[in-house]
Amino acid sequence: MLFESAKVRLRKVTIDDAELYHTWRNDVEVMRNTSPSLDIYTVEATRGFVEQVILGSNTAKSYMIIEKEKEKPIGITSLVNIDEKNRNAECIIDIGEKDFWGKGYGREALTLLLNYSFLEMNLHRVYLRVFSFNKKAIRLYEKLGFRHEGTSREALFREGVWHDIVQMGLLQGEYFKEQKKSLDQSGYR
Repeated sequence: MLFESAKVRLRKVTIDDAELYHTWRNDVEVMRNTSPSLDIYTVEATRGFVEQVILGSNTAKSYMIIEKEKEKPIGITSLVNIDEKNRNAECIIDIGEKDFWGKGYGREALTLLLNYSFLEMNLHRVYLRVFSFNKKAIRLYEKLGFRHEGTSREALFREGVWHDIVQMGLLQGEYFKEQKKSLDQSGYR
């Protein structure tokens, strides 16, 4: 199945997910690594964001990351700013349930999203932005084949210090090459 791996499956976000997303969106520890703004939102504001930005956009596709064993939603991953003409999209991932950090769930979810992006949508390029202090995320993206494309110097002021925002991108051909290399190393062909 396209949206399923060993540990996770992806399902489309629905308006019923707004309340859970609201808890993640207002958890400073969760948003510290992914959101430029650490504002506190009302339930109504989050519901409006889900309706208009996540569900109402024709240039975005968003999926809840479900941990398969307990069928528990643990995060969200999205393709945004989808440009069909130029076959580009930006990807985003947030693991909102902190108990699942650092255990491979994000990697599996992002791999599913990239498989969908390159195999089903036939995108040419997927890109992302990551804060320079988020070293674990940068290592994950590099392992998946993303390359550094640029840096917005000192574009984020967080905890009294200026930080860079790193732009990374992955081309369809690079991704296929990386997937083939992984299969060859695992002994499967």
